[in-house]
Amino acid sequence: MDTIFALASAQGKAGVSVIRLSGPESLIVANRICHYPLPEKGRGVRRIQDQQGEVLDEALVLTFASPESFTGENVVEFQVHGSTAVVSAVLATLSDEADLRLAEPGEFTRRALEAGKLDLSQVEGLADLIDAETEAQRKQAQVILSGGLGRLAERWRQDLIRAASLIEVTIDFADEDVPVDVTPEVSSLLEGVSQDLQRETQGVQIAERIREGFEVAIIGAPNVGKSTLLNALAGREAAITSEYAGTTRDIIEVRMDLSGLPVTLLDTAGLRETEDHVEGIGIALAKKRAEDADLRVFLCEEDEDLELTFCSGDIRLKPKADLRDDKENSISGASGYGLDSLVSAISEELRKRSLQVGVATRVRHRETMTIALSSLRQAQNVLEQGPEFYDLAAEDMRSAIRALELLVGRVGVENLLDEIFSSFCLGK
Repeated sequence: MDTIFALASAQGKAGVSVIRLSGPESLIVANRICHYPLPEKGRGVRRIQDQQGEVLDEALVLTFASPESFTGENVVEFQVHGSTAVVSAVLATLSDEADLRLAEPGEFTRRALEAGKLDLSQVEGLADLIDAETEAQRKQAQVILSGGLGRLAERWRQDLIRAASLIEVTIDFADEDVPVDVTPEVSSLLEGVSQDLQRETQGVQIAERIREGFEVAIIGAPNVGKSTLLNALAGREAAITSEYAGTTRDIIEVRMDLSGLPVTLLDTAGLRETEDHVEGIGIALAKKRAEDADLRVFLCEEDEDLELTFCSGDIRLKPKADLRDDKENSISGASGYGLDSLVSAISEELRKRSLQVGVATRVRHRETMTIALSSLRQAQNVLEQGPEFYDLAAEDMRSAIRALELLVGRVGVENLLDEIFSSFCLGK
């Protein structure tokens, strides 16, 4: 196994930067450039020197012995002063070492996976944690990284192994009198796992929205204040506003953190009949994005028909509250009237939806669990046909077990790894 190195912290000027080595030669190389022995497991302050003996920096050096490190290998981390010059000089010195090579993106984490330090779902959780921008994203990623999905999948797997074992014992002793009918216990185990899988599968769509951001579309007729409202919510001039109707033709997107939830606000073209071809394209696009959005804010009068379905959780507000005597159920981006109430309403609706999330968070999780669920339903149907079909039921259970092993990366995931690790930086 090669010994690899990379900058583990973010690039650019900082107070401290971290450079990581992992592999069999990491401690040997570290001792060589520090010119003073390091403990196999511990820390020390050392001067880092290049091959000509010039001091590059004084660093805190941490050593982690195999197999107790993140990668399961011998690991050394240099905490150096975070100037671009220092980091470049240390990396150049490491590049001159014949026993080292620069790590590929995600290679440290890949080695942790191969060493059994993380399962595949935890690797995905780590990627999500690195990318997290809001509190909800952080919490969701942390659940996965801490092994929540892996523990659940293992519990399902053990239940299915027991169910399959009971059926196979019945098959093996088919010609003998078996004193206990195992069918009720097997059916109970299959039903319990099936219900869990169904619940987790349904929660993935919301989990995906937490990862990528909920979309909230602001819709209404031209010149009702949609762009002004977007700017007020964003706290900046994200969209052009004008007294002339039809100013907005493209969809303007603003990403925000609303009460810890990632939200992308969409300012759409005003909905009206038009002979302008370009505006018509914008209106058609606005309707499509509004239909696909997670939540819609209708700026319109109570009896106004925008030819869009008002769905559960959508919000209807009368526009331009600053020009109204009766301000009930109205809002104004210009004056700020009703903004806090709107933010609270959006946040509360999305928060309630977020409660449906389990521990499965990705499309890959949903697809794999759907395969397992399909196999279990087939097994349940076959069981009802009698003992002569138990061998088919057992095979369906084994198919479900294989799907759960794929879920956490026990088997058959080599084709997924390059895609997953390509999103990591070199130092991870």
